[in-house]
Amino acid sequence: MTTIRRADQRGLANFGWLQSRHTFSFGHYFDPQHMGFGPLRVINEDRVQAGRGFGGHGHRDMEIISYVVEGALEHRDSLGNGSVIRPGDVQRMSAGTGVRHSEMNHSAADPVHFLQIWIEPERNGITPSYEQTHFAVAERQGVLKLVGSRDGRDGSVTIHRDLDLYASVLAQGDRIDHELLPGRQLWLQVVRGELELAGMVMSAGDGVALVSVGGIAVKADTEAELLLFDMAV
Repeated sequence: MTTIRRADQRGLANFGWLQSRHTFSFGHYFDPQHMGFGPLRVINEDRVQAGRGFGGHGHRDMEIISYVVEGALEHRDSLGNGSVIRPGDVQRMSAGTGVRHSEMNHSAADPVHFLQIWIEPERNGITPSYEQTHFAVAERQGVLKLVGSRDGRDGSVTIHRDLDLYASVLAQGDRIDHELLPGRQLWLQVVRGELELAGMVMSAGDGVALVSVGGIAVKADTEAELLLFDMAV
């Protein structure tokens, strides 16, 4: 079964300094038909104006991943971490028993465009932790590069869930394939550009859920970027 979630169907929050599109229910946007997919609870596409951002606020019992598309995002948290997240970086924060953090546009002149992703952990009450790793374009070009996994293999960040997160950057005409094994399900999120999947054209912001298929083949109609979540049912 394949179910597509078009970019313009997502929830919208526009606060002037922040424009956010919500793939799943979040904040003031509630849709009982779109509460998440498996352990994938949030995919928010955020654009934050220069010099603005999210002040200190708390989280718990959630795996939070930030993936910057353009610009730079400054992170600080109650664990003592401070960093700047740029394109190619994958940041994972396990909120666990509780953590406070802030996320600000690092630039005083340019906007920042990023995805914030929440994944439900396999158990509550874990010790909060933080990890950030850079994956160069060359590592992601034309392939599905593993950037997050339960065991942190192949240099990926560790996610406390049976979930493999892949990132790919594609040139026009590139094709990638991925096998869906029994007991697994997939979510594909288009970050940039246009793709073809199973006869469907998918554009930036579109997402698609795939269950009970033998595998997928994706072709890039333009230069494109995607994230692929492979997770246990």
